[in-house]
Amino acid sequence: MSGVHSNRPAARMLRLDPRDDRGSILPLVAGFGALALAVVLLVSAATSLYLERTRLYTLADGAALAAAESFDLASVRHTAEGTLRPRLTDPEVRAAAADYLEQAPGSPLEQLRLVAASTPDGLSARVTLAAEWAPPVFSVFVPEGIPLQVTATSRSVFD
Repeated sequence: MSGVHSNRPAARMLRLDPRDDRGSILPLVAGFGALALAVVLLVSAATSLYLERTRLYTLADGAALAAAESFDLASVRHTAEGTLRPRLTDPEVRAAAADYLEQAPGSPLEQLRLVAASTPDGLSARVTLAAEWAPPVFSVFVPEGIPLQVTATSRSVFD
């Protein structure tokens, strides 16, 4: 008789009742937990990327403004309409942009570099900066680094 009783629990385990849902919630919780973690990591990476690009653009905008105001007073000329117009040169613009970046408050941007600084028309300063973005948390869903590049233009006028 003891052999008959020992087979009953095994026989009971072989019969699956479709109404019995014990243990079926754990895979759902684990799956939704993994999905929620992936979404949080992606959203934090996207926010970090946006903020990093905004910081880089703010630096480029400041450097372009400083470069646009870097003219010598001797280079200011009267136009045919009777207005004053400064004349910018590429070396002045590049030097002013580089000087601004050296004096800018500590930036957390990685591999910040001045790509180009020039004056397309003698009145405007165009500055291009580049940096490397790294995600705040390592994840298999986000690349390890993305190069960022922004261009800002500022114009110098006396109106």
